[in-house]
Amino acid sequence: MNNTKIWLSSPHMGGNEQHYIKEAFDTNWVAPLGPNVTGFEKDLEQFLKDDVHIAALSSGTAALHLGLVLLGVEAGDEVICQSFTFSASCNPILYLGATPVFVDSEPETWNMSPTDLEEAIKDRISKGKKPKAIVPVHLYGMPFKANEIKAVADKYQIPILEDSAEALGSTYKGRNCGTFGDIAALSFNGNKIITTSGGGALVSHSKAVKEKTVFLATQARDAAPHYQHSEIGYNYRLSNICAGIGRGQMEVLEKHINLRRGMHDFYVDFFKDVKEVTVFTEPNSDYFSNHWLSCIVIDSNALGKTSTDLRLALEKENIECRPLWKPMHLQPIFEKYPYYGGEVCQQLFENGLCLPSGSNMTESDKKRISDALSNFFNIF
Repeated sequence: MNNTKIWLSSPHMGGNEQHYIKEAFDTNWVAPLGPNVTGFEKDLEQFLKDDVHIAALSSGTAALHLGLVLLGVEAGDEVICQSFTFSASCNPILYLGATPVFVDSEPETWNMSPTDLEEAIKDRISKGKKPKAIVPVHLYGMPFKANEIKAVADKYQIPILEDSAEALGSTYKGRNCGTFGDIAALSFNGNKIITTSGGGALVSHSKAVKEKTVFLATQARDAAPHYQHSEIGYNYRLSNICAGIGRGQMEVLEKHINLRRGMHDFYVDFFKDVKEVTVFTEPNSDYFSNHWLSCIVIDSNALGKTSTDLRLALEKENIECRPLWKPMHLQPIFEKYPYYGGEVCQQLFENGLCLPSGSNMTESDKKRISDALSNFFNIF
């Protein structure tokens, strides 16, 4: 019996990554600059369109951190952040000594609720603390309600730092995620739809912002023959080696998107007659998700079994799956901070599960997953 581990979302190489890496070694471009960095940035700019400018960085977290710096966030400021997300969305707020203000999700896209967002802004302003930035997230590749979020942000003149770490290749009304915010962040971590091993990028609509990002990401060294620094800098630039992996991955990005969406369709088909399970999918044709991770919500009252029961059953078959993100306002490190909304994201966390979604899933893998799910849900 084949009991090889089926991972939730493992790296998937296209084959040409080695060419760019070898080229870097052959030319001795192993520093955090070089032709692969420049080429990777151009590849991303051409993919996203919308006249964007890309700065390749060491992680998506670095992009979010520098995004907040560029938006002028300082100690004592407040930043509104989606509660239903990974901690990297809000950790950089604390790096700067600012205060995160968390907002609940809406049930259609699982992302920041525009209604709760406006309530939070009005209340913070009434307390003399107008938020300095808003950090909405395209969760699991599903675009947030960009028009509605932007309308609220524009109404109160608060910039958007768009967390598009999970949504490269997703679109809202035909426009690429990563192009809606004043600044946006991308991630190329090992589990993302494409990877540079570890890496990320900051997206802006201004060449000057890109240049400032690169300046800050390379220790903010002033233009002088000696080492002189007038600002705090960071060691956040992507290496030319990792960028070479990214260049090879960009050649298979569209293929990976289609394969991830195929895994989503696999689960939609499997659960079509299981009324106690809802597969997370686009609410209408305005949304196109890369389905970075395929997720489900279980009605445990109707089924008599929980998402934890399913996770443990799959674990016994050496099939990895994970609970949905635990909301930030429920985390020990963040529970003391303000929160606005109800229990939408909490209910999703308690009843949801991420299923294996990799673009490198084989037919044998799918058969094992299908068999394990059939046994759990008594489908024969």
